[in-house]
Amino acid sequence: MKFLVYGGKGWIGGIIINMLKKDGHEVFVGEARLEERERVLKEIEKFQPDRIINCAGKTGRPNVDWCEDHKQETIRSNVLGTINLVDCAYLHHIHVTNFATGCIYEYDEKHPMYSGIGFVEEDEPNFKGSFYSYTKGLVEKILVNYPNLLNLRLRMPISDDLNPRSFITKILHYAKVVNIPNSMSVLTDLLPTAIDMSIKQTTGLLNFVNPGAISHNEILDLYKQYIDPKYTYVNFSLEEQSKILKAGRSNNELNTDKFLQMYPNIPNIKESIVGVFKRMKVNLEREK
Repeated sequence: MKFLVYGGKGWIGGIIINMLKKDGHEVFVGEARLEERERVLKEIEKFQPDRIINCAGKTGRPNVDWCEDHKQETIRSNVLGTINLVDCAYLHHIHVTNFATGCIYEYDEKHPMYSGIGFVEEDEPNFKGSFYSYTKGLVEKILVNYPNLLNLRLRMPISDDLNPRSFITKILHYAKVVNIPNSMSVLTDLLPTAIDMSIKQTTGLLNFVNPGAISHNEILDLYKQYIDPKYTYVNFSLEEQSKILKAGRSNNELNTDKFLQMYPNIPNIKESIVGVFKRMKVNLEREK
């Protein structure tokens, strides 16, 4: 099967490409910016893919605060670009798997912290604390009208190594962390299902996270247990955090009932994260 991947030079895109090639698929990497309609159309016509996977988009470097000062660039990539890619694929009758975000909600009265009541796919986004999340919530409302699209809501992605983009690596380097439970996505568990859904042409909107929620402290405690016993960290409150950030941060738990109906063996995040650190320990020892 032929795949055209956008964002192939990025972290998740690179992993996806390696997985596809390992499975024997033919893979092409899109070079066009998503908002460049003519170039996107030419690449689709040139490669004639069976499926398109989109891992591209502006998340900001070093973090989403970048989007607050680069709103036009963020709109161009995350809104206009994503819609353009899906529309071009629609015109050519090609299925698109799009990696989106679940950072469009925050705990509220109906979904309180520690309750286990997660936001379902149909819930209206209620977090507009960052421009990045605001644009992601807006574009979802448009994309749901395309029957050729699978939109996967990824959250705080975690890998089995200390890649700089992994959530674990990010919080390891924070001076202070908040201690709040969140839904997260362990890539080892989830990316194979993304490829499987792409092949099957699954469509719609999906909370693409491990079941359950886990806190920053729980993750860092496991890091100390498995990787570095000398590591220490300091907590601070959301109010204190807000003083050092340009934009707010989404904290939520997403409901995974729909996902588990399709893939019932996806492990709970608290179970999965232990496996992450066990594999990470082995990987780090191999690198010595």
